[in-house]
Amino acid sequence: MRSRSLLLGASLALVCTLTSPFTLSPVARTNTRVAIIRKIKLSDRSEVATHFFSSNRLTTPLGRNFNSNLQAFDSNSNNDDAPQIGLESHRYVNLALLSLLALLSDLVCFATSSTPGIFAETYPGHTSASLIDIFLFTNVASCFIVTDTVKRLGLANSIKLSSLLMFIGCLFRACGPLTSSITPYPLLLAGTILVGLSQPFFQCTPPLLSATWFGSNERAMSTAVALNFNQIGIAGAFLIGGSVCGDSESMMQYFEGIAAVAGILSLATAFGFRDRPKLAPSSSELRKIQSNEEEPPFFNSVQTFLKNKSFYPPLIAFVTSITLTNIVGAFIDEVMVRGGIEDQMSINLAGAGFELAILLGGIFIGGYVDKTKAFKRSTLVCLGVSFFLLFPLGLTEHAIGKEPALVLVSLFGLGFVAGPIQPVNAELAVEVTFPSDETAVESSQQIFGNFISALIIPLAEMASKSDITLFPTMSYESDVRGDVILLAAIAAGAFASFSKFDGTLERSLLDCGDDGTEGSDVCNAAALEGGAGGMEGSGAKEIEVLIVEETKE
Repeated sequence: MRSRSLLLGASLALVCTLTSPFTLSPVARTNTRVAIIRKIKLSDRSEVATHFFSSNRLTTPLGRNFNSNLQAFDSNSNNDDAPQIGLESHRYVNLALLSLLALLSDLVCFATSSTPGIFAETYPGHTSASLIDIFLFTNVASCFIVTDTVKRLGLANSIKLSSLLMFIGCLFRACGPLTSSITPYPLLLAGTILVGLSQPFFQCTPPLLSATWFGSNERAMSTAVALNFNQIGIAGAFLIGGSVCGDSESMMQYFEGIAAVAGILSLATAFGFRDRPKLAPSSSELRKIQSNEEEPPFFNSVQTFLKNKSFYPPLIAFVTSITLTNIVGAFIDEVMVRGGIEDQMSINLAGAGFELAILLGGIFIGGYVDKTKAFKRSTLVCLGVSFFLLFPLGLTEHAIGKEPALVLVSLFGLGFVAGPIQPVNAELAVEVTFPSDETAVESSQQIFGNFISALIIPLAEMASKSDITLFPTMSYESDVRGDVILLAAIAAGAFASFSKFDGTLERSLLDCGDDGTEGSDVCNAAALEGGAGGMEGSGAKEIEVLIVEETKE
């Protein structure tokens, strides 16, 4: 009781600290002055990029989408105060904090998923699965308010307040023993809802964080890390929860430990998470700051997205990725048993390996996309490989029997290629809708993805009860589960749909030459995605060059 009282006292002190106005960041206001310095004639875009992006001064060609009113200055004006495009090391602190918050939120969501029996004994009439469903429904509802909240409060304040909300939710789940031996279910439910409300602020903001803090050759990888780091939380729930929750009392101690970690992380976020850097990390971000356009409300943004035909292929790919990973993760026990792995700890380790493969695949493939801007090629390869890797998860060859090694290789391979489709296509959706609100893009993808995935899960559960026999009269006679056929059909449909993608990478065209690339590779890749855009294909030999001077109030 004494330790719990100390926990409560420390928690109250922490809440007071976190809600202090000194820990909330003011939303930065920026005034910009843009000057057309001169017009130049160069033979092609690569010469433009080489000429202008090799200097320390921010100089960028005006693309076809630049519609702001510019004040013209004489070419002999003094431009020594022009800012640089630069990267700050603090971006890694922001990325780490956002990733850890996402991890912890899913650890809370799935905390008792590996011990449903103990949960049912502790709370008669309630199940761990029903609590997870409530969390997920709350998550979807909260996705509708993330965009407008971030626009009103700013990124840093939104993340800080959300981390505090998650901490309070964890306290509700953990501090019930102060009045009884077990946290009352209504208090547990209230805490779960609070964490569910906070989670979308960690899930829907990675593209905004990447655009605000990371360079053009880092965005896909940083989005992949922040967006997929929650998978480590799911893996931790299986491993840690299954190891420490032996009875009701140990489950309460488990909740208390999670609350303590949430408090430390919330405190670190309050003092360590910053709103935006002093310098824009890319030409496209500086162009967006300079334009000073007010973002529309979330529902208006969604209407605009749905009118853009280039938005649909990345949306379909994103939804497909969520569906594949969610359903495979939900039925991991059945998949492993069918493959010959029946020990529960081995199943938990396999599930953790699947989640880890999703994160590692996002880092590797996201890094490749950052360097090449090959969004379309990467997505098609991942969808195609996913199609073939699905079959061993539900296939039984009668002549050979169960093949645990093949199942594990397919499971980890599927995580490695299916998981990265989400962050890659989150970035692609931002590209084709630029200069839209990055949070609105990701929120809409999360809503569609979670909603459609929730509809398909019961269909997959019904399909899993039927087997389809292949080659019945041959020595290679096999049978495959119906849910695998369903998922393979979804992957094939997404591949066919995405193969028709012809959108233009609007943002990357503005970033040509950033980060020392001299524009050639990045610009050419951007051109391959969608044809003419920016300066491309215009045949113009004369372009306007601008310098932006930024001052903060």
